[in-house]
Amino acid sequence: MSDVEFRYLLLGGLAIALAIAAVTDLRRRQIDNWLNAAIALCAPLYWWASNLTLWPDVAWQIGICLIVFFGFAVIFARGGMGGGDVKLLAALALWLPPMVFFSVLFLTSLVGGAMSMVAGARNLSLGSGDSGKRSLAFSATTLWVLGSCYIAWVMNGGKPLDATALLPAAIVKIALFALLGLTAVGAIVVSRNQKSRLPVPYGLAISTGGLLVIFTQFLPSARAAFAASGLG
Repeated sequence: MSDVEFRYLLLGGLAIALAIAAVTDLRRRQIDNWLNAAIALCAPLYWWASNLTLWPDVAWQIGICLIVFFGFAVIFARGGMGGGDVKLLAALALWLPPMVFFSVLFLTSLVGGAMSMVAGARNLSLGSGDSGKRSLAFSATTLWVLGSCYIAWVMNGGKPLDATALLPAAIVKIALFALLGLTAVGAIVVSRNQKSRLPVPYGLAISTGGLLVIFTQFLPSARAAFAASGLG
């Protein structure tokens, strides 16, 4: 088996580990230390299979990992996310090139933001006379989720929608700004009318971001590598 094939097998193992992290975070609001440790400890094997040099390649991976760990540790200290989430992000940073990892961070923020909006909309503290606010909150949540899905779709190679093919450009711009304004106002309503602080399983968001990147950026080349070796 060549180093290239071994590299993609390791990425497959990483995908399985991310799926396990998502399930455990959903079920128990916890990502086990052994899982995060396994992801981190397998990273050197991936470096070797990818023919990374100690300088600057491996140094970059370790540097990004440390920046992520200490940066998100501040968010953890303020109660913004769990310790397991911070460890998972740091372990994932050891595997992916900096720009690819930043894509994971952006996708994680998209998924996490959508999850927070959905959870917040279901946790509203509004009276029977606040039906307008409730409708605004649920409309904004729907738009937020759809917008996040669209951005993730385009980021991962999907074809952007061309609304100007059906409507004049001026009307499209006005509609876009109106929808953005509605979403922003609805998000404020959601954030200011919560029954209680609601924990969000950000491990699921991290795993989703990582899996999207693995499947869209590495799976096509993995298929080609295995097909060339006669194993695909």
